[in-house]
Amino acid sequence: MTSPALDIPVFDADNHLYETQDALTKFLPDRYKGAIDYVDVRGRTKIVVRGQISEYIPNPTFEVVARPGAQEDYFRHGNPEGKSRREIFGKPMRSIPAFREPAPRVALMDEQGIDRALMFPTLASLVEERLRDDPELTHAVVHALNRWLHETWTFDYDHRIFTTPVITLPIVDRAIEELEWVVERGARAVLIRPAPVPGYRGSRSFGLPEFDPFWQKVVEADVLVAMHSSDSGYERYTNDWMGSDTEMLPFQPQAFRMLSQWRPVEDAVSALICHGALSRFPQLKVAVIENGSSWVGPLLNNLADVYKKMPQDFLEDPVTVFTRNIHISPFWEEDLGALAELVGVERVLFGSDYPHPEGLAEPASYADELAGLPDDTVRKIMGANMARLMNVEDAVIR
Repeated sequence: MTSPALDIPVFDADNHLYETQDALTKFLPDRYKGAIDYVDVRGRTKIVVRGQISEYIPNPTFEVVARPGAQEDYFRHGNPEGKSRREIFGKPMRSIPAFREPAPRVALMDEQGIDRALMFPTLASLVEERLRDDPELTHAVVHALNRWLHETWTFDYDHRIFTTPVITLPIVDRAIEELEWVVERGARAVLIRPAPVPGYRGSRSFGLPEFDPFWQKVVEADVLVAMHSSDSGYERYTNDWMGSDTEMLPFQPQAFRMLSQWRPVEDAVSALICHGALSRFPQLKVAVIENGSSWVGPLLNNLADVYKKMPQDFLEDPVTVFTRNIHISPFWEEDLGALAELVGVERVLFGSDYPHPEGLAEPASYADELAGLPDDTVRKIMGANMARLMNVEDAVIR
């Protein structure tokens, strides 16, 4: 196991917890009871959102899950034999306490050689899209989830696990209230969906001045904004091409949809830049997690080209804005050295996606992909950059 051999501080920017079945419902106000429910469908438990059964997460109880790193070989070598998803995933496992509770997770982190981790929920990524036409309910469900996260994991556990509460933005005043609530309880990072913000008058960009009061509070609190891969609603567009009407099904990929899978985060980053939010708030720290980096180079080229032709539409050079404000957690199988040269090594973050099947079975083995890079570069990517963003000590503590 590579992990324990690392003698540098390791801060994993992409860890996940598996929610229990009451995570979205335990603290939901009585007037919204039934908005989120679970039903038995031919012997399998499914989540129901406002009466609609969702297949987004095949087993939303997470009692049985795919093994961590089950897809490593798939991402390393592809799938030349055309194996089915079931064959690729292999035999599942029962969830262990470390997937559900912070104390066992810290013990596991010690075994893995991980000093600190940013911890994301898993089931939460389906909420906002399925409630997009009801802003009040969206805010209520998100707050219920955050209360559960705080009760179960806290937002800063032993200064080692930093759980990311969700902030939804449809009603700006409510978003500010939620931000203040989580910050008062120790949150150092918040999770914001990379998607247009739905509202009573339709959707709009969170880079517009309407959201400036919220971003101002984020800067004042000095918290990190994490934009993690999620259901950003883009299935509406691929459905038009496919002649279908399905929800996003991340565990049932299809070739046409895969070609545009990074478009949501590219649009989200572009909106923050083009609509001026990152220029009005140059101290805003944004980390793009589990979206890879294949979109970064083309976007930077496009931004440079548009700026050359339409400088009057920008408050400042958009490439400068990107390399100042945006931090990227690339996939381990990508060219990490090339990304560091493109955006600056200070903007590259190690993230394992543990314990998800598309992540790494041994998180710190990510360092193997950095072989040949300068020691200082490895130290920054494997932890120092995240420690700086999160305002924590850059030190080995396991």
